[in-house]
Amino acid sequence: MFSHALIWFLVYELSAFADDLVEMKIVDEPSSYGFNNNYQQWGGSLGGQNGGLKMRVMPANVSGPPHLARLSGRCFSKTIDNYKYDFCPFSNVTQHEQGYHWNPYKGVLGVWQEWEVENHTFVAMEMKEGDDCGSIHRSVKLVCGNTSEILSVSEPKTCHYLMMFSTPLVCHPHAMLVYPLLSPELRQRWDEIEGQKHRKELTDKGYRKRLQSILQDAGLRLTPAIRKQLSTEAVKADDDRRREVADALRGDFNSLAHCTQMYRRLQQEVEQLKAQLALYQG
Repeated sequence: MFSHALIWFLVYELSAFADDLVEMKIVDEPSSYGFNNNYQQWGGSLGGQNGGLKMRVMPANVSGPPHLARLSGRCFSKTIDNYKYDFCPFSNVTQHEQGYHWNPYKGVLGVWQEWEVENHTFVAMEMKEGDDCGSIHRSVKLVCGNTSEILSVSEPKTCHYLMMFSTPLVCHPHAMLVYPLLSPELRQRWDEIEGQKHRKELTDKGYRKRLQSILQDAGLRLTPAIRKQLSTEAVKADDDRRREVADALRGDFNSLAHCTQMYRRLQQEVEQLKAQLALYQG
């Protein structure tokens, strides 16, 4: 992490030739982009509003009901009981403790991975691989509402967070049905196991196993291979970020693009420091 003095020095030095660069607009962005969606921001960390938190895995692809893709690239915040929660659908959920004491908690509750499906219906977005906390399982349930917003956050048992998120996108009676989204081949496979289950030719365990396979083939649940790849991609991105920081500390600005990238990063660091200073000054 840069020292505060070094940040201000570099921003001052870079500002000397900033007029020669293309105009940039710093905007609030989601904490990250999905796997295979050109994730480039902060090299495996959560930039922008989430303050450089590190992710253990990359977010999975956007999947599920097509109309919910409108939520991708957006973030929603709510402060509850002295904690600020940021939910970026198809990306991650973070928690920031609000207060004036030293070293308040901030962390990643979970990263978007896959859908929870019950009774042929999408019931929750599973946000997994958050910061270490026992047996981790975090879910975001989507409920009908006039506006898209976080309603509540609860912890039914230790480390098992449940967020309720309302949105008008799920209000239609069929908005969260799984079956209509499947290909004809996958529908046929599902019809077959439903028949086998009805005729008691499949145990409940066997039924769940075959349904899991169908959902994986539909891209709604992750295979072990994809889970491993998401983890590998996060490690690589973090290594790339560390190398960039090391290059910057050595003064190794070897291209205009690299200088521009580091200038943007330093600007964001400065804004975070200003926000922290304002908080402590009241």
